[in-house]
Amino acid sequence: MRFVSSLKIAGLATAIALAGCATTAIAQEPAAAAPAATAADDGYPLVGGDFWEITAIDLKPGGGLAYANHLATQWRAGQEFAKSKGWIKDYMVMSNYYNRAGEPDLYLISVIDHVPSGPEGEAQFVAYRAWAKSSAEKLQAESADRAEFREIMSNSLLQEMTFR
Repeated sequence: MRFVSSLKIAGLATAIALAGCATTAIAQEPAAAAPAATAADDGYPLVGGDFWEITAIDLKPGGGLAYANHLATQWRAGQEFAKSKGWIKDYMVMSNYYNRAGEPDLYLISVIDHVPSGPEGEAQFVAYRAWAKSSAEKLQAESADRAEFREIMSNSLLQEMTFR
């Protein structure tokens, strides 16, 4: 909820900043009336929704098939496990069809309804390690092994914003 509040504050700051830029436009056309606030909301037109965790992947030359096999087996199985536990709502792999130099080839996306707290995230990691029959060290080593055919370019956490 703090995240949505910070977005409201950022939105208000942006609106104030843009108000100075809009003075010449106001002289040309009348401003549209703002939607009326109801008792159920504070007048802010957007509400926070699901979070999308997005990992940008660059495939190294010749690494596409090896990484696709990893995604189709281990990664997918882990995502299905997380989905069965209710930790994620959905997951997908998106291809950057017209990627330019320096842009990712793939995006791995997990959709969650909330960001887990510290203890909740730790409990999920413990349960995942038990399911995978693995240790933190082994999982790190397996991730390092995949570096021969892919590079993680970035991770982002986006929140879907919907209109009221």
